[in-house]
Amino acid sequence: MQPVKPVPEDRAAEPLTEYVQRVNRRIRSFDHRHPLVWDLHLTGFWVLAALIDATSGGWDNVAHNPDVPFGLVLVLSVALSVPLLWRRSHPATALLLTLPPALVSAWSGAALQAALLQLLLVHHIALRLPLRNLWWAVTLATVPACVTVVRYGDSAGSWNQQVGSHLVSLGVAVLIGITVRTRRDYTAALEDRARRLETERDQQVRLAAAAERARIAREMHDIIGHNLSVITGLADGGRYAAAKSPDRAAQALDAIGTTSRQALGELRRLLDILRDDDQDGGAGQAPELAPQPALTDLDRLLDGVRRAGLPVRTTIKGEPALPEGRQLTLYRVIQEALTNTLKHAGPDATAHIDLSYEAGGAVTLTVTDTGRTTPLPSPALSGGRGLPGMRERTSLYGGTLEAGPRPAPEQGWRVHLHLPEESPQ
Repeated sequence: MQPVKPVPEDRAAEPLTEYVQRVNRRIRSFDHRHPLVWDLHLTGFWVLAALIDATSGGWDNVAHNPDVPFGLVLVLSVALSVPLLWRRSHPATALLLTLPPALVSAWSGAALQAALLQLLLVHHIALRLPLRNLWWAVTLATVPACVTVVRYGDSAGSWNQQVGSHLVSLGVAVLIGITVRTRRDYTAALEDRARRLETERDQQVRLAAAAERARIAREMHDIIGHNLSVITGLADGGRYAAAKSPDRAAQALDAIGTTSRQALGELRRLLDILRDDDQDGGAGQAPELAPQPALTDLDRLLDGVRRAGLPVRTTIKGEPALPEGRQLTLYRVIQEALTNTLKHAGPDATAHIDLSYEAGGAVTLTVTDTGRTTPLPSPALSGGRGLPGMRERTSLYGGTLEAGPRPAPEQGWRVHLHLPEESPQ
C-alpha cells in the first residue's frame, strides 16, 4: 500500500482564476449598488439589435410573410425588447408584456428574432420566482410557436421542428436558471453558516472573558479583603500596644509590612496573567508566576490571622488527598470565613476550623466563631462578593455551602461546606 499524501489545508488559487473572481466580485458589487445601470445597458443593447434587424431587412430572411408592413415590424421589435428592463424586478410581468407582440409576430408571419428574448425572461423566472411559476411561463412562451404551426402549417416547417426545438430552447433556459439558482442558494447558505459560526465564536469569546473576569474578581476580592482585614487588625493592636509595650507595637508593624508585601506579590502575580506577551518588552521572558494557594499554605494563612488578633484552633481528621482545584476551594472558603470574622465578630472573638477528609475525595469543612451574631450585610445590597464567591466555588464541584448564625444559645457565626466524592473519570 502506498502512503496517502497529505492534502494542504489552504490551497492557493490560480492567478487567472483569482483575477476572474476578483473582477466578478467587483462587477457584482457595482451591480448591487446600481442595478438600473446594468439593466439599462442590457435593455438598450437588445433594443438596438432588434431595431437593426427591423431596419436592415434581416427579418424578412426568416419571415413567413415578407409583406408585413415596416411600421408594424418596428413596433413589434420595440415591444419585444423593451420589457427586458424589468426582467430582474418583475420577470413574470415582463413575460406577459411580450406575449401580445409575440402572438402578433407569429400570426402575421413576421417571425421576428426578437421573440426569442422570451427565453431570457423564462430564465429569470426560473432564477428568481418560485418554481411553480414555470409551468405557465413555459406554456405562454410556447403559444407563439403553436400559432405559427396552426397559421402556416408545413410551409413554416414541420410541427415537431417548430414546437420541439422551441421547447428544447426553453428547457435549456430553465435548466440554466435552476443551476444558477441552486449555486446561489448554496453559496448564501455557506455564507450564512460562516456568519453564524463567527457570531457563535464571538459569543463564546465574550462568555469566556466574562467568566475570566468573574474569576479574577473573586481572586482579587479574596486577596485584598483578607490581607486588608489582617492589616487593620494588626494596626489596631499596634496602636493599643504602643503606649504599654513598644516591642509588641514593633512586632505589629513588622507583621503589617510582611502582610502588605505578601498582598502586593499576590496581586502582581494575578495582574501578570492579564498582561499580553507583546507587552513584556519583547525580551521573551515569561513573568514569574506562583501556583495558586493550596492546603499546604493554610498554616501561613492562620499565622497571619492570629497575628491580627484572632485566636484560631484547628481540628483535622483524615489524610488530605485532594486535587488542586478542591484545595483552592477549601483555602478560599477558610480565608473568606476568617476575613468575615475579623471584620464583623468584634473583640475577644475566637474561631475554630473543623476539617474532615473522607474517602473518594469528599471533604467537610466547618468554620465557627464566637463573636457577635449580627447578620452580615446582604451581598445584593452591599455589592460584596464574599458569600456568592464561596457558593460559586463550591458549586463547581457539586458541593453545598451554608452560612449563618449559630443556633441559640451559642453565639457567633458558622460556615459549613461539604464537597461530595469525585465523579469517576
